This record gives sequence, structure tokens and C-alpha cells, in this order.
Amino acid sequence: MFDSSEPLVVTAFRTFVALHILAGSIGLLSFWVPVIGRKGGRAHRRWGLVFTITMLCTGTAALGISGCTLLDPAATHPQLPDHEWVRGIFGWMMQGLALLTINLAWYGWLCVRNKNAHHANLEWRNVTLQVLLTVASLNVAWQSMQSGITLMLGMPAIGLATVGTNLWFMLQKKPSRLAWLKEHIKALVGAGISVYTAFFAFGAVRTVPALALHPGLWSIPLVIGLSLIVFHQRTVSRHA
Repeated sequence: MFDSSEPLVVTAFRTFVALHILAGSIGLLSFWVPVIGRKGGRAHRRWGLVFTITMLCTGTAALGISGCTLLDPAATHPQLPDHEWVRGIFGWMMQGLALLTINLAWYGWLCVRNKNAHHANLEWRNVTLQVLLTVASLNVAWQSMQSGITLMLGMPAIGLATVGTNLWFMLQKKPSRLAWLKEHIKALVGAGISVYTAFFAFGAVRTVPALALHPGLWSIPLVIGLSLIVFHQRTVSRHA
């Protein structure tokens, strides 16, 4: 898999890809245990923590992948001749999705951890992640307009909406009794949407390139994920 004669950026890229696949695969599977299992039980807490950790690792590895791609798109993606497209999709947009995944995983974990100490959600890492995701989202929108790759605009829309709703909750002085739980659901299912979108879209580039840019493929995780969020949040409201 690794060649000692290959450029350092390629070696780093391959390492990040391997870590991304490993952590992402565990996350893809562990996601469903807390989603469909009994809420609040030992399995829910254990596998929810596994999912959170793997999402943080997956997102961090994706930042490495995007960084290597931006440094040398030709060496990291020799099978794709359009380097501007590679920089846009595998560079800037992947960077944005990576920060989105990290943001949602960390925020969602803090929501449940700080359910009895809401003010603690304003800790510096959580606030910093909102700033970073805002900057990344605006950058992806700018890069999309510069390159003409309109597909990239989906990430900024979701990223800015995420920051807006996160801050709306974080800045409340006295949120409603179960607001933390609804935000927890939104964030961690949202992280699942992000990683499944990456799995379908970026994976398709390597296996079925003709489907990689098909909007229908990208919409599958979003539709399923939003349905899960609405269902679980309504369940919480009914039992409040």
C-alpha cells in the first residue's frame, strides 16, 4: 500500500485515507445502535460514545485528506484529470464536511454531558468549532462560485444552518427542559448524515464515477437522517 519512493504528501494522504476508512467504517455501524436501540440504556451510552469518538477521528482524518489534496491534487488523485474539480470536491468541500462532522459530534456529546449545566456548552472548543465551521462554509461557497461547481453549495447551506441552530441553543440562558435532548439527537444524527454522505459520494467517485455527482445519491443520507431527527424529536416531545 505504501511506497518508500513516493512523495511525502502521497504517503500522508494514503495514511489519512486508511485511518478515515477504518474509523468511518466503525462509525457507520455503531451509528445504528443508539438510533434504533433502547434510549438511555448501557448499550445506547456505550455505542453512542464509540460513534462520537469515531466521528471525531473520521473528521480529523478527512481534514488530513483535504489538506494533502489541496497541496498536490495531481499526485493524490492521479485517476482524476480535472485538478480544479479535485481541489473543489476533495479539497475544499471535504474540508468543510470534515469540520461539520467534528462540530456535530463534539456539540452533540456536550449536549448530553452538560444537560444539567447548560452554561458549560459555551466552553472554548465548542465555540471555536462554530467559528471554524462558519469560515469553512463561507470559503466553500466562495470556492464554488469561483470554480462553477454548484454541487459544492450544499455544504455551506448545511454548515451555516448547523452553526445557527447550535448557537441558538448555546446562547439561551434557560433552555426548555428537554432542549438538550433534541439538540443531542439533531447533532449526532447529523454527524451520521455527514459521514454517510461522504461514504456514498466520495466512495462512488472510486467505484462508480458516473454516479458520484448524481444529486439523488447525495440526498439518500439527508432524507433518511432528517426523517430520523424529526421522528425522535417528536417522540421526545410526546413523552415530555
